[in-house]
Amino acid sequence: MSLTLEQALKKSPWQGKPRPADALQWLTRAGEVAAILAIDQVKRDRRQAVPAAEVQLLKNAGLTTLLGPVQHGGAGQHWDTAYKVIRIVASGDGSVGQLLGYHYLWAWAVRLVGTPEQIDAVEALYTANDLFFGGAVNPRDGDLTITEVDGQLVYNGRKSFSTGSKVSDLTVLEGVLQGTDKHIFAIVPSKQDGIVYHDDWDHLGQRLTGSGGVSIQDVRVDWASAAGYVDKIYQSRTYETLNLPAIQLVFTNFYLGIAEGALKTAAGYTREKTRAWPYGGDNKDSAGDEWYILEAYGTLQSRLWAAEELANSAGAEISALLHAERDALTPEARGRVAVRIAAAKQAAVDVGLEIGTRVFEVTGARATANTVGLDIFWRNIRTHSLHDPIAYKRREVGAYALRGQIPEPTWYT
Repeated sequence: MSLTLEQALKKSPWQGKPRPADALQWLTRAGEVAAILAIDQVKRDRRQAVPAAEVQLLKNAGLTTLLGPVQHGGAGQHWDTAYKVIRIVASGDGSVGQLLGYHYLWAWAVRLVGTPEQIDAVEALYTANDLFFGGAVNPRDGDLTITEVDGQLVYNGRKSFSTGSKVSDLTVLEGVLQGTDKHIFAIVPSKQDGIVYHDDWDHLGQRLTGSGGVSIQDVRVDWASAAGYVDKIYQSRTYETLNLPAIQLVFTNFYLGIAEGALKTAAGYTREKTRAWPYGGDNKDSAGDEWYILEAYGTLQSRLWAAEELANSAGAEISALLHAERDALTPEARGRVAVRIAAAKQAAVDVGLEIGTRVFEVTGARATANTVGLDIFWRNIRTHSLHDPIAYKRREVGAYALRGQIPEPTWYT
């Protein structure tokens, strides 16, 4: 498939074709999306337009309802497949992989904290109407303030980051009820006067995620929409704490996807354009015969495969927990999977940054041209891997390895 994004939107390559029937077919569909995105990834990154077209492509491909219930028109797939889909899409465009991963997490948020009635309502709404999620839940900012007015909850405040919200249909809000310590999540329509996007995302990488700031002004919801609250009392369970390891593995997989894209792009350049070095005393006819180039690709590919297998294993473990009965989860099981995901994340960051740098060594000086765009991969991983300090993930794994200590749930663990 060699369509550009613009061409794919004019005439969907999946129009009239049956929907994928199993996990393997969905991974193939994700690969088709990645191939479209990869063609003009660099041009779109440079342009930094609002990623509305990219989100529409995800919808047209059916990927946005991958986790949605079958009875409402979704694919009914599990998280272990979703994580691989995120990785594959990110191999074509890291920003779009992040958008899709965040969408999956926010679409699942109602299962993490909601009542059974809220779960049914939200999943029916987003799946049947193919709605895309964003979120304004950056915990490093001050919480949004919630006041109760005439029996409704009124959200006000500002968030520095709100990935995907401007191109979303639904936004997850989180704030603290004034005069209490009650955190309240709610899902609201994204397109309303009370949500103002600042269009101020101008960072080194992940430039097409629309992750700029957002102001929330008098956004009202009924108590019935306060996720997990019954008669204004929150129904807490250990299951809700899976939110953090689940999204950390989202990060891990789009890092790995970006690294895959870097290695694939570099290999194509090496095969087609890199010249052998004629002054080494062991001269080769082509760059593909150079021992140092073969050694580098062998090292990078091996490390990437190892990191991917760790991510796959962790994905299978947390998927089993996410799809089990919510009340069955124990703190110990949650802690063990969080450690495994912390290990997978640090492996992904390490190999991703290494690949993002070393691809220049195996492509040559001419590959530094802006038209080639090899810089995009390092920039993307370097930017998002600063989301929370990777040193703390190393410490969590160390504490488990040395003392058998599992991490306590936090906003980042």
